[in-house]
Order: sequence, then C-alpha cells, then structure tokens
Amino acid sequence: MKPSLPRNLVLVLIGLAGINLLQASFTELIYDEAYYWYYAQQPAWGYFDHPPMVAWMIAGGGWIASGELGVRIVSCLLGSGTLYLLWLLIDRPAKEAYLPQLLAWFLSIPLLHAYGFLSLPDTPLLFFAALFFWVYKRFLQAPGWTRAIVLGMVMAGLMYSKYHAALIILFVLASNLRLLRSRYAWLALAVSLLCYAPHLGWLYGQDFVSVKYHLFERPNQPYLFGKFTGGYLVNLVVLFGLSFPWVYLCLLRFRAADLFERALKFSAWGILVFFLISSFQRRVQTQWLIAACIPLAVLVGTCIVQDASLRKWIWRASLANLALLIFLRLGLMYEPLFPVRYESHGNKAWVGSLKELAAGAPVVFENSYRQASMYQFYSGQPSFSLNNVMYRKNQYSIDGSEAKVQGKRVFHIPVVNKETPYSYTGQDGEPRYGTFMDPFTSYRRVAAGLRYGQGLTPGATVEYWAHNPYPETIPLDRIRFGVALLDRYKRTQTILNVRPVRPDAFPEGIAPGDSLRFTFSIPDMARWDPAFLRAVLSEKSLYWGLNGQPQEISN
Repeated sequence: MKPSLPRNLVLVLIGLAGINLLQASFTELIYDEAYYWYYAQQPAWGYFDHPPMVAWMIAGGGWIASGELGVRIVSCLLGSGTLYLLWLLIDRPAKEAYLPQLLAWFLSIPLLHAYGFLSLPDTPLLFFAALFFWVYKRFLQAPGWTRAIVLGMVMAGLMYSKYHAALIILFVLASNLRLLRSRYAWLALAVSLLCYAPHLGWLYGQDFVSVKYHLFERPNQPYLFGKFTGGYLVNLVVLFGLSFPWVYLCLLRFRAADLFERALKFSAWGILVFFLISSFQRRVQTQWLIAACIPLAVLVGTCIVQDASLRKWIWRASLANLALLIFLRLGLMYEPLFPVRYESHGNKAWVGSLKELAAGAPVVFENSYRQASMYQFYSGQPSFSLNNVMYRKNQYSIDGSEAKVQGKRVFHIPVVNKETPYSYTGQDGEPRYGTFMDPFTSYRRVAAGLRYGQGLTPGATVEYWAHNPYPETIPLDRIRFGVALLDRYKRTQTILNVRPVRPDAFPEGIAPGDSLRFTFSIPDMARWDPAFLRAVLSEKSLYWGLNGQPQEISN
C-alpha cells in the first residue's frame, strides 16, 4: 500500500528544509564541522576519527554551493528525509489525526533539531538509522533477494556514517535471532560487508589507526560518579529536553506488537544500557546516545497515537522544547541572543585578524586540529595542527599536511599563550600570541618504540628504535630522544630524556626508510609509578611528539 503523505506534512517537510538552508547559510561553522570540511578536501575511504560519510556529504555539497551552505546543504536535505522516515515508521492507522502532535514531538528532539542542518557524523547516522528501520520493516513483511540487497546497502550506509551504528545492527539482530537461519539475512550481511570492504581496506592500510585510538589510546581519568555515571544520567535528560520523563515512561510501558516493534525496543534499551555500563569506565558524550533517538522517537510517536494521557503531556513539553530550540537557533546566527559565547560566533573575525598577521605564511597551531581547520576554511590559507605528547593524534597525524608546511616560513602558535611581539585577536576577544619560524621543521611522522623485558628496574637495559618514513635523511643533531611516562589512564606524567649507552657509535642521520636502534639504561621511575611508556622524539625547537604507542609496563 502506498505510504500516506498528508498535504500538511509535505508543507512542513519543505518548510523545514527551507528554514534549515537559511540557518545553514547564516550560521558560522562550529569547530567539528570545520574539521570534517578539512576531511572533505582529501577524498578517502576513511579518516582518523570517523568513517568517511560526513566527508562525502560535505564534498558533495561543495559542488552545489560554497561557504557554510556548501558544507551543510546535504545535511539540510537529510534532516527533512529523516523526519519523513519517522512519519512512515509510525505504524498506526489513526496517526494522521495526530499529525501536529507527532510533528511537534519529532521536531522537539534537540539533537534531531541540531543535526537537521549541522554537518556532523551523527547527521547521516540519524538518516540511515531511520532508513534502516524502514527497510528492515519491509524486509520482515516480505523477505526476498531485492530487499535483502537493499538492507545490506543501508547497513553499509549506517556503518559509513559512524562506528556506533554497529550497536543498532547488533541489537536488532538480538531482537530476532531467527535471522541467523535466514538466507536473506545472510545475503544482507554479505552485501553490507562487500560495500564496506573499501573502508576495511583503508583501516588495514592505516594499521587500524582509528580502532587503536578509540579502543586503546584515548586518555581517560579516574572514575568519578558525577563526571561519569552522573554525567550519563544528565545526558539522558539533555537528549530529550523537557519531554524526558514521558519518553522513558513510554519506553517502560511499551509492549511490542510484532518483531519490528520488538527491534525498536531492543535497540533503545540496548543502546541506553550499553552506555550506562560504559559510564563506569569513561565519560559518555551526549551525541554517543543519539543512535537511540530514532527507535525512541518511533516508540514515543506510537504512544502519542495510542495514549491520550501521554499525548497531552508530550504535546505540552514538545511545544516548550520547540520554543527554546527556536530561540537558541536564532542565537546561533545572532550572538547577542545566545546566553553564552558559542563556537559558531566570531570565527570570521579571529581568522581575519590572524590572516592579516600571518601575511601569507602558513599557520601552525600546536595541539589544535579544531583551530587549524577553522582557520583554513575561512582564510583559504594552509594550516597544520602540530600534535605533541600532551595532546592526541588526529587526521593531521596521518595525512600529508605536514609536508605542505615543511621547510617554509610559518607562523607558529604554541599552546601556552606567552607574550611575543606578534599578536592577533582570539575568538574570546583577548590577544593571542605566536611567532614566525623560518624554516619550520617537524618529524612527527617518525615511528618509534621500546623493547624491554619483564620488570623495568632502575638501570635495566632498554632498546629504543626510530623509523624514518621521510624521503630525506633526518640529521641526528636536529632531534632528541625521550620516553614519556603515562599513568594507568594513559595521561602523560613527565618526559625523561634518553641518554644512549654509546652515542659515539651513532650515524650522522637516519636515512630514508631506515631505522635507528640503540640501548639506554632506564632511570628510577618510582616517583611517578607509571603504567605505560611511550617513545617520543623532539625537534630541537619544539615540544615532544606523539611518535610511539603507549606500551604497558609488565610487572
């Protein structure tokens, strides 16, 4: 049967797209959007932090429009598409009678609102999650070769959006284990893996850098209820704003009528419980929970149609949410309306001030991929994020951006805002300082590591190795070697300079594609009691880099 599409819904979808396009045009980028725009300048099957879907969206939008609109135009279209799919997923004949309440509910969900025009990985995740549930619903109704292939392609779209998408797929499978006996389900899986193979190949070629970072390298901190589990509980409220009591009441009361509704309920509960458990280990960011928004939006929408009491309260809370969200969206464009200075405010101004100061020289930001990408977007000039051992790796660690500033006169902005003769006006209106470096030389792509046996007692012999990936020799008189001591949460405690046992045996440099190996005696580390070590290098005028991986100390 042809899906019902009321005239008022069509008008809302068109109007929403128009409003989002206007918002996209007159709101400056936020930092993450600038970073993903930077992704899009280098088409690839993967990127350091995320799969490539967000970069593909931005690159496609760039063919249609320029500036902020080009970055966001595809997101605006996907926002209306997600709303339409949510309408289709409400499987109750009486739903047209409650169109205003349903639309108010959908549009009042804060993150659905934000990702209706912002270009972030969660934007395609929401769209493909809604599309996945719609295709899965049709697959359940009539399994077949065509629907299996389409389901597999949509699953790949989900995974190309964000790695968290795997939770949706896994919990849907958990809701219907009979899928394991279905040849069509296995075909869908095969198609999804085939479509996803280029990204898996990219991960393999990059030594699974994304997986290693997200699972093993991210710094953490000691467990604090307020920041971890307490923060997760706050996120549950933020996720739905003033509607949150009735959202979770609906989830508790809901009784699935069929396998599709069972999939919705399993997905919602599964994602919420998964991140509740995660909150005992690390902080959970609000957007990590967004995968639960689609099944919850549909479940609550179904409750709106069926339950008059819930409908009344959700309608009121939704209207209040909408009023607040509209006010905040206006504030994104017009700063005086916003309660605090936000990252979409003042970027053109600080970039313009810095561009004038740099006078055509590339700008190197220390430990700020956010500012580097924002500067490049609004200035049209090259920039680079120089990541040191106190920060983290990112896309600038694995792409060719370092080569574009190597050996050139650059304007370098350190982490510590030390006063120099050169200053520009920062985003906060305060002066920021930097200095010119000529020539700029960094060796952040040098891979390094340590080899040691059981127990690192003072005086124990440790082998240090460093591999040169550059096409030119690295002179040893330009670099120094060190070992970073990390605590059990992989936070850098201090850096120890390495003194080789026989420095007189060193060559003059490390040849292209060659490795340097030497031994040194481990100093007394009892003062810090580290849990991990990391091999690091430093160019003589710069701080220590992120050359090695954290290596656990065996006791």
